[in-house]
Amino acid sequence: MNANLAVYFKGAVMSLTTSENPPHSVYGRVQLGYVLVDSPRLVEWKRFAAEGIGMTIGEATPERLAFRTDAHARRLIVRVSAKEDIALGWQVEGDAALEVILARLAARKIAVEEVAGEEAALRGVAKFWRFPGPKRQAFELFIEPEVAPPAKTLVSAFVTGERGLGHVAITTRKPAEMIAFWREIFDAKISDYIEDRISGVDLHFTFLRVNPRHHSIAVAATKGLAMDPFATKIQHLEMQAATLDDIGAAYRRCRALGFKIAMAVGQHPNDRDVSFYAVTPSGFYFELGWSSEGDSEAEAWPQVTHQGISVWGHKPQDQTLSDKLAQIRNGVTSLLRTEYSPF
Repeated sequence: MNANLAVYFKGAVMSLTTSENPPHSVYGRVQLGYVLVDSPRLVEWKRFAAEGIGMTIGEATPERLAFRTDAHARRLIVRVSAKEDIALGWQVEGDAALEVILARLAARKIAVEEVAGEEAALRGVAKFWRFPGPKRQAFELFIEPEVAPPAKTLVSAFVTGERGLGHVAITTRKPAEMIAFWREIFDAKISDYIEDRISGVDLHFTFLRVNPRHHSIAVAATKGLAMDPFATKIQHLEMQAATLDDIGAAYRRCRALGFKIAMAVGQHPNDRDVSFYAVTPSGFYFELGWSSEGDSEAEAWPQVTHQGISVWGHKPQDQTLSDKLAQIRNGVTSLLRTEYSPF
């Protein structure tokens, strides 16, 4: 890790060692609510999300798919588009917390657009507030989701509730700025770190939580020369299943359907997730995991640096030489691009 980054991470830890929230904090009042994917591959997404992972289909038309995991009418939405893109919808608890976040965005002169009508209906909300986040990732805020009768999924249950839909991992060339964004706008707290060498690249991961889930955001950065080896806006999306048997069954379904497995079943050292990573039709990874860790441990994780992303397993499975060369190419070409940061 370079010296400036090390100083930043040390300062972040010192400022987040208390479990008490400052006045007007929105910690614990934000969760990942939905993910909207733009893609030309709706047929593949239907097979992947419903038949492979095990979500249930809430709506299916030639223009869009809506998948459910719980009482929310829409958790994963795939909209037909000529190009791939992704937006992250963040559920905010109440008007007061929303006003705090909007005020912070205004203070940073980050333009926010209020949207209703058909676009909101697509997401299963009455209205939402959209703004560009790091890497020009579309961020969307909403309060009340549309709900429906309990979803019947191939998974026994998805773990959501106050912990939200799951987590996302994002690679960046500007980790300090991205972490500052999450801390200042959403009062995110650092749970811990991981360092590992993956596909010949030394990486540092920072895990941030905005509610009792161990992390809702993982920020990944290369050590040394700042590169971004992934072409997609997120590296992976994770959802959590209720039982270990769910993980094995979904893994077997994805294999039988012919979907590529980026990393086979293994266990992480920090959140203790037992999981596997499949490659989505849009190119980013999807992690399905199970953990014995409960909500009560959320403030007790030691802010340590784990060596290696896995205690066991998570071995590359269907990655080819072409895949590895593509990551190298993406990393090199990222040096020629300017990465947007609102901070």
